[in-house]
Amino acid sequence: MRRYVTIVACCLLALTGLAQAQNTTSLSVVVGPEAALTVTTGTTNLSTASTTFGNPYTGTTSLTYQVRTTKSTGSGSITLKITTDFSGTGGPSVGTPPSTGDALTYTCTVSTPGTACTGSQTASLTTATAFATFVAGANSTKAGNSASASWSLTDDPVYATGTYAATATFTISAS
Repeated sequence: MRRYVTIVACCLLALTGLAQAQNTTSLSVVVGPEAALTVTTGTTNLSTASTTFGNPYTGTTSLTYQVRTTKSTGSGSITLKITTDFSGTGGPSVGTPPSTGDALTYTCTVSTPGTACTGSQTASLTTATAFATFVAGANSTKAGNSASASWSLTDDPVYATGTYAATATFTISAS
């Protein structure tokens, strides 16, 4: 009986080792173009140091962007559009400025891999305007790269006193 129990135990140990199996799988991932953007300045207050209409109202909006474009044929951009004009009557307006020459303009600062717009851009209610471009194979850091818009609004004496607000919408794309 003892011999029989020993043989059965040996057979069970041998079968236990045979019951294990392994299989594998191949992992595949398609990494495509992608883009994300965060406006880190929730409200940009425009102000002027002048009390005699000598300087425009100015302020800066900060952004963080992430981008990946296709290696050989990709591209991308950040555009800017005023989606809500200054509120109220008698104040500044992007769509219908009260005086000739009044404008809301901006200049761009964009860290690599983006290329900033050149010169002063006039903000628009009807058209998304250039802010930054990306070439094929552009890759930002995982934490994101920085950018900013430096605003300038004409200080026109015809503006009625008060507080006026507009909305600027930034859009990023990658292919």
